[in-house]
Amino acid sequence: MTVRGGCRSAFSCFVKEQLPELERCGLPVARMADAVPYCSQAWESLTEEEKTVYAEKARRWNSRKRSQKTRKQTCNVPDPVPAPLTTKIPSVTPLPDASALSWKNDQDMVADIFYFLDIYSYGKLPPHCEQRFLPCEIGCVRYSLQDGIVADFHHFIDPEVPPRGFRYHCQAAGDETHRIPISGFPLPRSCYAVVLRELLEFAQPARGAQPRFFCRSNDRFRINWCLGRMASITGIESHWELFAVEDLIMKLYQKKYQKEPSKIWVHRKLDVCLWDFSSNTRCKWHEETDITCCALASCKKMGYCISKSFASVYGVPLTAAHLPLQDSDCDQSTKARIVKLDAGYIQEMTAGSSGCDKPLGPPRQDQEFVLSNRGSPCGVKTSPCGTSVVQGRGVTRLLRSAAGLSQVFQ
Repeated sequence: MTVRGGCRSAFSCFVKEQLPELERCGLPVARMADAVPYCSQAWESLTEEEKTVYAEKARRWNSRKRSQKTRKQTCNVPDPVPAPLTTKIPSVTPLPDASALSWKNDQDMVADIFYFLDIYSYGKLPPHCEQRFLPCEIGCVRYSLQDGIVADFHHFIDPEVPPRGFRYHCQAAGDETHRIPISGFPLPRSCYAVVLRELLEFAQPARGAQPRFFCRSNDRFRINWCLGRMASITGIESHWELFAVEDLIMKLYQKKYQKEPSKIWVHRKLDVCLWDFSSNTRCKWHEETDITCCALASCKKMGYCISKSFASVYGVPLTAAHLPLQDSDCDQSTKARIVKLDAGYIQEMTAGSSGCDKPLGPPRQDQEFVLSNRGSPCGVKTSPCGTSVVQGRGVTRLLRSAAGLSQVFQ
């Protein structure tokens, strides 16, 4: 089941992995070629990310075979036993879906503990690179709807050396988001072993249970890969469940209203920039450098979104642990005019229309962002780590005094 020249393909690696299971089922698969008809449909059902793992296995196998052939030709001696690899491709931990989330009653749901997790990296490298991501910052918060954010975890990670030829790509990707330099960073960084060990201690569940983390659905592959990479390099045995926070929000909504909200609507709930400049949200370094893209802030804003959307629905009083004080006390009926300080234009938008100032209710057409005809929101960042990093320490104060802005700028 190898192609001409002794090279192995991604599909052949997949078939080889399935052979033991097929034999246990009693199928006649004496050779890999016999297993192809039974594996073709399963291969087509894999996602691109899952196929990438097998492509990487095939690349490493072919590279090792070429190295052995070269040594044999130059030294004319029998092939030595290959040394064990120093690193392994991170195993793809199955990603559970929302069906695994359930509670007996509202009280159990309100008291349940959730861990919101995010890991930032220096961009995304091509599939042929062993290092698909270079993690550089990690944030995690312990949250319950009853108590809000009760603890947080944050580290800057000592990154691996970028692959040859990709250093500029990695740093440019970082400059567009978190702006953490690859070298010359003024704060101490932690190695993989320290980060993973302390993260597992922070999220230690009940005996016999696996840690349950929640992250944005678009970030699941990156975060799962980074956790697997740290585990494979350090040799720390670890198992975890990584859910999409969007599924959690849909479950909370469905439990109360007995129907599902729109997925697009849920994404927009999480994409709001209301708390980008709130106090005690970003880590100290990102706060001092006035950069909104922060792994810790990303985790806290998931908790803020759920608190603002569901606290009143489930009868939970809001506290400073649920929302930043200035946000929980602000006037909800104020018509805000958001100003982008480094440009010369202004956009008016009603606070209620952003979908972030009211508890979750049935989606309506008027609960949408109004986009500028310039091709991007004027002064509003719809992604936590968009290509344009909004800055300006006075934005929060402007939002809170928005009632007077309409007279200033007219």
